[in-house]
Amino acid sequence: MNGDLNFEVYLFLYAKGSPMPKKLIEIASEIVQTQVSLTSMTAADIAASLRQVFSTLCELQKAETAGINIECTQPAAEEVAATKLSPANSIQSDKVVCLECGAEMKVLTGKHLVSHGMSQKEYRKKYGFSMRTPLAAKALSKARSKAAKKRGLPENLKKAVEARRQKKAAASKPAVTEKVTVSKPKRTRLRKKKMA
Repeated sequence: MNGDLNFEVYLFLYAKGSPMPKKLIEIASEIVQTQVSLTSMTAADIAASLRQVFSTLCELQKAETAGINIECTQPAAEEVAATKLSPANSIQSDKVVCLECGAEMKVLTGKHLVSHGMSQKEYRKKYGFSMRTPLAAKALSKARSKAAKKRGLPENLKKAVEARRQKKAAASKPAVTEKVTVSKPKRTRLRKKKMA
């Protein structure tokens, strides 16, 4: 991130001496949007840049008003943490909330998590989900379960597990060894094909 870019964009958007017609957060978001269009940034970089630009604009506004005490502070870290969802509450009946970016969707796909640089397994491990927990809305999980039961999946699964157990049991029994005599193979004459 280039800190000088923030000031250049600010000076470009708002000439010196003109009052700020918008809220500071709107101005900060416009500056960061411009910055994102010029360089590639991760979600964490964008969030950090937005915080930095906002605090810089607050300082500039305080300097501009020269002595008028304007409340221009960012929310405390505790307040931000309190508004975040806990992992247990992120999987709701009609949606799943990504704990990395806050996006709401029906299923937290691997493709979405790749944008955060992690797999579904790493996401589950990071936030304390069991490996069997589906990263999907509860209603969707129930509908899938109901459809699987309707197709007979549990019974077929039990049959497959039992067949696998029997196959392992048969393979683990000692095999009866028989004496095998090897005889010479018969010699056969090969016929040559006629060339036409």
